[in-house]
Amino acid sequence: MHAKKIQDEAMMHSDSLIERARSGDRIAQGKLVQLWYKRIYNYCYKFFLDHDLAMEASQKTFISMCRNIEALQDVMRFKSWLYKIAVNCCREEARRTKGARAVSLDQVINLDSEESPHWEKTVRKQEDPEKQFQQQELSDMLQQCLMELSNEQREVVIMKEFEGLKFREIAEALNLSENTVKSRMYYGLDALKRILEKRNITKETISYEL
Repeated sequence: MHAKKIQDEAMMHSDSLIERARSGDRIAQGKLVQLWYKRIYNYCYKFFLDHDLAMEASQKTFISMCRNIEALQDVMRFKSWLYKIAVNCCREEARRTKGARAVSLDQVINLDSEESPHWEKTVRKQEDPEKQFQQQELSDMLQQCLMELSNEQREVVIMKEFEGLKFREIAEALNLSENTVKSRMYYGLDALKRILEKRNITKETISYEL
């Protein structure tokens, strides 16, 4: 069974782990961090397109999770509750560093491989180096295009299209109505499509479909 599928199933059946974490079990809390860290880091990285900021926001997310999990009323809401914390940590970090950093497309494409997020390293069949480079370049450009969306639109697009959250879960995480989330999603995808078209990138040239 694929490692990602195993992890996804573990997340779906982690209710007993969450219950133990709520009761103050530090080992259970640590296991929750291990189980969810990659997902939360992925969200934070896509929000910032910056490894250091993503690491900072992720760490703050899980510190807050461990401190406040006892107050979680419904274990079935853990996922949206955790993303709510991540969203708030990203917003706080963005305010703190506003104007302090600017990431150029050249910087993104030439990120050192050790700093590149794990989710970018997908398993592919053996391909020629030129094709691999082109796919990586397109992936990096897509990430840069995401940064041109408003924070409100980017939050929703990342959660829905990349993290696979349901509209209900996104609404809970952002304290919004589902209709508002769907509206932001619609306008966010429309804006992203126009940004990609300006760069002459179409769904025929990338694996991601709008």
